[in-house]
Amino acid sequence: MSEKRRNVVITGLGTITPIGIGVEKYWKNLIDGQSGIGQITLFDPVNVDSKIAGEVSDYDPLDFMDKTMARRNDRYTQFAIVAADEAVQDSGLNLDKLDRDRIGVIIGSGIGGLQTLLSQHDVLLEKGAKRVSPFLIPNMIANMAAGVISIRFNLQGPNLCAVSACASANHSIGEAFKYIERGVADAMLCGGAEAPIVELGVAGFISMKALSLRNDEPQKASRPFDKDRDGFVIGEGAGIVVLESEEYAKKRGAKIYARLAGYGVSGDAYHIAAPEPEGRGATRCMQYAIADADMKPEDIDYVNAHGTSTPAGDVSEVLAIKNVFGDHAQKLKVSSNKSMIGHLLGAAGGAESVATILAVQSGTVPPTINLDNPEFDLDFVPHKSVQADVKVAINNSFGFGGHNASLVFIQHEKN
Repeated sequence: MSEKRRNVVITGLGTITPIGIGVEKYWKNLIDGQSGIGQITLFDPVNVDSKIAGEVSDYDPLDFMDKTMARRNDRYTQFAIVAADEAVQDSGLNLDKLDRDRIGVIIGSGIGGLQTLLSQHDVLLEKGAKRVSPFLIPNMIANMAAGVISIRFNLQGPNLCAVSACASANHSIGEAFKYIERGVADAMLCGGAEAPIVELGVAGFISMKALSLRNDEPQKASRPFDKDRDGFVIGEGAGIVVLESEEYAKKRGAKIYARLAGYGVSGDAYHIAAPEPEGRGATRCMQYAIADADMKPEDIDYVNAHGTSTPAGDVSEVLAIKNVFGDHAQKLKVSSNKSMIGHLLGAAGGAESVATILAVQSGTVPPTINLDNPEFDLDFVPHKSVQADVKVAINNSFGFGGHNASLVFIQHEKN
């Protein structure tokens, strides 16, 4: 194991989201301020109070895999496959010529195969225990996306799954970053995948009073940092990135989007669902990430906020941003992708990291749509994307249980 910290860069991106399958469509719709929120179609929402979600529309698994693979994998794992395939292709990795023992996979999920669990429970009740599928357990468990991707590409390096609710993808990317930085691996596929839009999942979040009930205006329901927000909108999808050591990427002539320079983690130690009211855990998390990147708060240009659109969560994050950045907070661009894609739970950090990376690369900051009556005084890039000199950006993800993860991305020096 190398004792020297190695630079880590991003060479491949893959997404499947409510505003587009594939990074190109996702990014275009994101910077255009397009909402992917609509009426729930994946089940009949007649019995639930929140009838809206960010669904991946026009998705047919047979467009991306054969019938056997589609049948044997839960929807959340299918999403991981789609995003990972795109990320690997985008990276240009020629796996046949590389040491697969030095390439690994960390893909998180907050919930895993909830759809499979429910469908097989119905089988149990209707047809008996002997008719339960042998694929129930493999399809249900949250680590299977990482396992399937590892098998799909025969990647035999570090292989695991972070399960930390809505911070799962950021934790997965951060841990993969550290494996490369320490010299344990040369490249990693990492991110998150989630498919929670089933009746039980939606009902559970409604019982927690977490979801928006703005059913008559779906596209206006997710409104982070707005006075009229009433909860988050549940979403689904996946975001996967390819990380490599800079030396490894340059040696093979890879294109480089940006550099991942810092990773911070913390725990609120406060409540199983509510954030710490003063944002202390989120504050430490961002501070750790910035310090890990060997930077100062004033070096940050853009914060891709967790920004869920919940009354308590947005307040806590704004307080944390002000705690970390002080007077510099007024100079930051801050925006929430969830205003357009909803909350992808364990996949949120994956899709939002892709957006953060592209903001750093392009100098375009995606907007926070639906911000009609701002509650706070930061620059949340309302309604329309803006051009800005984004040299350094931070992406936040905070999960139930007080799990916090922040990532710092910086422009890659072309030399």
